[in-house]
Amino acid sequence: MSVESEAPRDLRSSKSTLRPDWPHPAAPAPGDLPGTHDRSRMLEVAGSGGVVTGSIGAVAETIEAIERRIDDLRVKVREAMLSGQRTLASAHRGRLKQAEQDWEDALTRAAEASAMPGPEAPASAARPEPGDPPGSLLPLREQVYEALSLLQVPAAPKLIATVHEAFFGAGFPTARVTSLKRDEERSFRSAPFARPYYVCAALSADYLSPSRGLLAVSTWPLELRVIGSLSPRVDFLTAASRVAEAIERIPEPPAAARRLLARFAASIPGAGGSSPAGARPEVVRAAAAAELTVHAGADAKTRRAAAERARALDRVEQLFGTAVFRETAGQDAVE
Repeated sequence: MSVESEAPRDLRSSKSTLRPDWPHPAAPAPGDLPGTHDRSRMLEVAGSGGVVTGSIGAVAETIEAIERRIDDLRVKVREAMLSGQRTLASAHRGRLKQAEQDWEDALTRAAEASAMPGPEAPASAARPEPGDPPGSLLPLREQVYEALSLLQVPAAPKLIATVHEAFFGAGFPTARVTSLKRDEERSFRSAPFARPYYVCAALSADYLSPSRGLLAVSTWPLELRVIGSLSPRVDFLTAASRVAEAIERIPEPPAAARRLLARFAASIPGAGGSSPAGARPEVVRAAAAAELTVHAGADAKTRRAAAERARALDRVEQLFGTAVFRETAGQDAVE
């Protein structure tokens, strides 16, 4: 049966999508409305602390609707290509790509909702303990920016979340960073440089594609956002120095920050990571600087050469990488 033979259901509003000249059925009694009992049940669940279950059901319904839209668009692309209408096929492909992106975003939201405590969890499970740090009031992009600004090097979402929790008192689920990078790219495409900064991708030095799971800040120079073969080690040592410097500026560093420094020190020769007294910031900085003298020169040369090639790209690709491997690299950002 053709998809066009049915009146589409408007998922965004409860208004009818029937044409005015079509006959409208008589209004049923309130008790017989489709979904009335389901809505009543959702209200009952919400009243008993089960708001999450109802929300997950609504998100699942949205995902199924998007999947139907994707199937419909795939059929339209195939029919347009077979009939030789390449312009129409290209338009359908654009809508199909957007639908697939909507599906990814809806699936991410559903995964986050399922991680929340359900109705069977006791009320105390959703309540923070007195000693737990309060959550940040800042949007996710600003939390990521704070952590990256402290490190001053591209970093993976796990390290970004750990740094923010250690120094700013609030962590965040790393799974949310994937959708954040997509939102940043969409925002930049619609209004370039409308924001003072964007959370963007680090670029691999060989293909200038998004480096696996590494995020950067758009205001950084290209030489800093390009990743060569020695860059991961150089950036690790630089990040260790930045963490040590941040701890030295705090009169009473939090325990989480000291633990983070000890984890860095454990991977740097001579940093005192195995010392019973714990890692000392000045020792970590000295050990990191000593090893940086070995790798920094060759790494800077590779980064400069790659940055020169990257300047020939358009503005979007300079921030989010070439389109060849962008989709795969975006999926790796949650690792």
